[in-house]
Amino acid sequence: MAPSATAAVGNPYDGAAQYVNPDWHDDVLGAADVAGGALGDDMRAIANEPTYVWMDRIQAIEGIDRQHGLEWHLDEAVAQSGGSPLVFNVVIYDLPGRDCFALASNGELPATDEGLQRYKTEYIDAIAEILDRPEYDNLRIAAVIEPDSLPNLVTNISHQPCQQAAPYYREGVRYALDKLYEVGNVYSYIDAAHSGWLGWPDNAGGSAQEFASVIEGSTYGWDAVAGFVTNTANSTPLEEPFLTDPNLQVGGGQVRSANYYEWNLDFDEIDWTADLYDRMVAQGAPSRIGMLIDTSRNGWGGSERPTSVSSSSDLNTYVDESRVDRRTHRGAWCNPDGAGIGERPTASPAGHPESHLHAFVWVKPPGESDGASEDIPNDEGKGFDRMCDPTYQADKLGGAYTGALPNAPLSGWWFQDQFEMLVTNAYPAIGEGNPDPDPTDEPTDEPTDEPTDEPTDDPGTGACVAEFTVVNSWGGGFQGEVTVTGGSAGVSGWTTQFALPAGTTIGSLWNAQYSVSGSTVTASDMGWNGTLGAGQSTSFGFTANGAAPGSVAVTCAD
Repeated sequence: MAPSATAAVGNPYDGAAQYVNPDWHDDVLGAADVAGGALGDDMRAIANEPTYVWMDRIQAIEGIDRQHGLEWHLDEAVAQSGGSPLVFNVVIYDLPGRDCFALASNGELPATDEGLQRYKTEYIDAIAEILDRPEYDNLRIAAVIEPDSLPNLVTNISHQPCQQAAPYYREGVRYALDKLYEVGNVYSYIDAAHSGWLGWPDNAGGSAQEFASVIEGSTYGWDAVAGFVTNTANSTPLEEPFLTDPNLQVGGGQVRSANYYEWNLDFDEIDWTADLYDRMVAQGAPSRIGMLIDTSRNGWGGSERPTSVSSSSDLNTYVDESRVDRRTHRGAWCNPDGAGIGERPTASPAGHPESHLHAFVWVKPPGESDGASEDIPNDEGKGFDRMCDPTYQADKLGGAYTGALPNAPLSGWWFQDQFEMLVTNAYPAIGEGNPDPDPTDEPTDEPTDEPTDEPTDDPGTGACVAEFTVVNSWGGGFQGEVTVTGGSAGVSGWTTQFALPAGTTIGSLWNAQYSVSGSTVTASDMGWNGTLGAGQSTSFGFTANGAAPGSVAVTCAD
């Protein structure tokens, strides 16, 4: 099939609105009701920001329990556009052997010939067929292509799973680029990690060569690539305002030689995108290519943010007191404590011509976990990565603790604690960033399941009611969820109690404090989710070892 001429603009974000994902919108409104007060108001203020839709497994194309399917989202995008230009943002993320150097985002497809065949036919072909329907011709579809995949082939190729995955990554990315280009109105941005991963000259040079080799080995070559995206699901700052010269001498050493930077010249994403652009053009890329930066979690505001450069004459102290990136190490990627929302999504942001920016975007929806802080059995192929465990001192971090938040759910699942932190630490602060989007960009359907002050159904006259559901199950275990709803008078602090079948044991439980006596489980609020108005709801989840029960009676009291 010959590519159509629909995709004719250089930067798809120029002159266009972006899709507001109603699924994330609803999550934010629910989180705001839980948080309450000024924090809740700040959450509501960003509920209409555009975020990406993640196609992170084959089932996501049709839809999963917490996310609508691709066709549904595209129909919503058409409705939101009203005939005007609109960018629909989507992440392509299901390569065979996905996330070969980590565990938290492992995927469903093995790094085998069979896995590659399923990737092509059941995943990419299925997505391309939907995107190619005539009713979506007027959308500008921006696709982030396989986060972390090609960067892993540059820096982690000695790791056996990455060696095994390498040919499937390369062929899979080429196949995705070709099929998406044939749709005609898809703009593909290849993931290029972040400055703290690829900024060293050897890594940067190797990356440019790897990216060019994969692109030029595809059918349509550079014609199929709009550019690159950096900082996907990461928290590396956009800029380090007090560390602008990596060669500056402090205490007898260059700033770049400090323990935190380890001789990496690229301190932030503005550095890395400018560096990458020059390297890709040198590799044969057309000068029209552009860069996206994920700013969803790289604001680093709050009380810990430095306000001026350090006066110390000790190199490491100077860097540590001056950097806005407050992580324990630049390689600490999982639910980092202290992070904040960054710049609001913006087309063609000014002030950085050397980076050739197409947009600041929110690829990783704020509030979605990077990975579980403890082992949670699941049917999504996701493993337990100790980098998500706050008690772990990692060799790859120079022996530092990970700095990850505790009580984190599986990657991609809503994480209330994280979202509250991100909003609190936003930089620019909420209300000081970009203006609110035009009301016409709001989702067309008002959410029907968000908590309200006037519940549709009478929640009862008690302080609270609770309901148990089985979220999913597998051989020898299941995942359950308990939803707690405030009664007619609301509740300030709740406790639930339920009995599991004989022989069933709790594996892990999150978003509640709990104890077990025999087969009886008692679970209480965490404080932040304890106050519920009439009809307002919150929930906690758990995994258990044993057969999933058909039903479980749950009592709730204040």
